[in-house]
Amino acid sequence: MSTVYDFTVTDRLGNEVSLADYRGKVLLIVNTATGCGFTPHYEPLEAMYKDLKEEGLEILDFPCNQFANQTPGDADEIHEFCTLKFGADFPQFAKIDVNGETADPLFAFLATEKPFEGFGKGVKNAALKKFSDMNNKAFGDKAYIKWNFTKFLVDREGNVVERFEPTVDMGAVRAAVETAL
Repeated sequence: MSTVYDFTVTDRLGNEVSLADYRGKVLLIVNTATGCGFTPHYEPLEAMYKDLKEEGLEILDFPCNQFANQTPGDADEIHEFCTLKFGADFPQFAKIDVNGETADPLFAFLATEKPFEGFGKGVKNAALKKFSDMNNKAFGDKAYIKWNFTKFLVDREGNVVERFEPTVDMGAVRAAVETAL
């Protein structure tokens, strides 16, 4: 059985990084955007990282521009935005695709391990589903991630244990991370 440790990714500077380097850590892997309604998630993510890094948490940030072109910048512009606006200090990786034929293999794996189960109830969630469905129509059965700020929780053994859509309250995400630690 595969784990996230079987994958290699590219950091924002272009260096290859084996996720096996994070063995023994609890990981929260997130596809992000700089111009999305969920971009303020950076704030609670950074707070969680500062509070829980010493206990073994790593947050891995993967910018993606596949959702309404909400991450148009290059690696330096994205990093500058995240650090200046939100003080983001967790590892940031190269901008990737998370859907379609060019989807990063890590995200295809994550989404296969924990498939999409919906955005939840309510008018805002229904509106996001409609917009997401239109945006992701081009990706067909390879629409692994439905929107920016989808989060995957990975245990210390590299197993994907939970998926959080962007509509999930960040307090619930933090509670799950604390339990995993």
